[in-house]
Amino acid sequence: MVPGTEGGVTKFWGAHAPSRAVEGASPSTNGEAMSIFDAATKYAMKNRPLIILAGHEYGAGSSRDWAAKGTRLLGVRAVIAASFERIHRSNLVGMGVLPLQFPDGTTAQSLGLDGSETFSITGLSNGIKPGQKLTLEIESKDGQERSVPMKLRIDTPIEIDYYRHGGILPFVLRQLLAP
Repeated sequence: MVPGTEGGVTKFWGAHAPSRAVEGASPSTNGEAMSIFDAATKYAMKNRPLIILAGHEYGAGSSRDWAAKGTRLLGVRAVIAASFERIHRSNLVGMGVLPLQFPDGTTAQSLGLDGSETFSITGLSNGIKPGQKLTLEIESKDGQERSVPMKLRIDTPIEIDYYRHGGILPFVLRQLLAP
């Protein structure tokens, strides 16, 4: 079921895929179009985690936990969106995927991102708190660097626990196996 996770998406955009319309480069150097599954597989072989850059209400539609499961199984470790659909945001955390929100008025498009950038998320190493401010470090292929503030959309202390354990299932298993 993982190959069908991104349904109608036919191209992969650099190291991330914006929601819905997906255009641009693939993991190969020639920019060939490929399915999300094939691109994610190539990145996994390079041991390279993925992020998704998305617009408003990421995850809106019929709420299914499989959407978040598939996202995680594709190797996506963070979703950075203008806003999140409430249940899907919670499902992402439950799968161990980090939800981050752009500041109001900021989107991938307003930042002029084209898919060739490299991203780093800073501020996670000293422990995290609900709603914490983090930083998205962006390096363009010409070497220019910039920083964008992000809001961590892990909203409750229990969600922090889920995320720290890699998702709700590992959290519950560790609780059951604890002496």
